[in-house]
Amino acid sequence: MEGLPQGLKPQTPAEPNGEQEARRAAEEDMRRDMIATILDGAARERLSRIALVSPERSQQIEAVLLRMAQTGQLRGKVTESQLIELLEQMEEAQSKTNTKKTTIVYQRRRDFDDDDDF
Repeated sequence: MEGLPQGLKPQTPAEPNGEQEARRAAEEDMRRDMIATILDGAARERLSRIALVSPERSQQIEAVLLRMAQTGQLRGKVTESQLIELLEQMEEAQSKTNTKKTTIVYQRRRDFDDDDDF
């Protein structure tokens, strides 16, 4: 139990699936309520659009916002412009870790009977 965040208990395999589903649904509701109190309307709308395109990225952003709120780094509701700044910071941090640059090389096939010989 030392490695878990405050307020969380380890999951026991003896719990029936109904209780697990109910607990998971309750945690998701609490998460949505906290996000609703952290973000203003425009920022919440932008985050929902991000969730449509990339659910994993949306969950990452939500986790960062919740962590910031729990540590007291947020002073009021997050506006859309602040959310955009956070997204840009996350993108910069991600691009620094992924230094591998992808390049596309076009190779044109040349046939024996090409018309470029003229």
